[in-house]
Amino acid sequence: WVFVDFGMDLQACIELFEKKMGLLSILEEESMFPKATDKSFTEKLNATHLGKSPVFIKPKPPKAGIPEAHFAIVHYAGTVSYNLSGWLEKNKDPLNDTVVDQLKKSSNELCVVAFADHPGQSGSGESKGGRGAKSGSFKTVSSAYRDQLNNLMRTLNSTHPHFIRCIVPNE
Repeated sequence: WVFVDFGMDLQACIELFEKKMGLLSILEEESMFPKATDKSFTEKLNATHLGKSPVFIKPKPPKAGIPEAHFAIVHYAGTVSYNLSGWLEKNKDPLNDTVVDQLKKSSNELCVVAFADHPGQSGSGESKGGRGAKSGSFKTVSSAYRDQLNNLMRTLNSTHPHFIRCIVPNE
């Protein structure tokens, strides 16, 4: 067979999210600073990527009734504008240790498997007294997402997929 370029090279977009100072890394870093704000996060993203990454651009002015976007990303299907309000707080999304502990002890096997690796009271083996133990087990939404993506990529890379491209698509 012959390779056909369909014009969907997503490498710049992938690097924007995955590289060392990519979107996910900056979100993770800012989430660790107690004094970080949505404004400081926006400024850091713009300083790092605006004008340096071809897929990270200034958003168009908002239409009436739509919140102002802080940046836009040129994806394969078009340009998507993002508003960063609340991202840092949502990224922290801590689960109460008591809730995690109860889910680990659940009679529902799916709950037990889903929360097996999540740090909680019974699984940590550490006392509640020190702050160091709490911060060591702190896991953000973005770090969990990155771990899931890495596991997915590891799985995909260990397989031998076969893709069939539709020659005559349904219309």
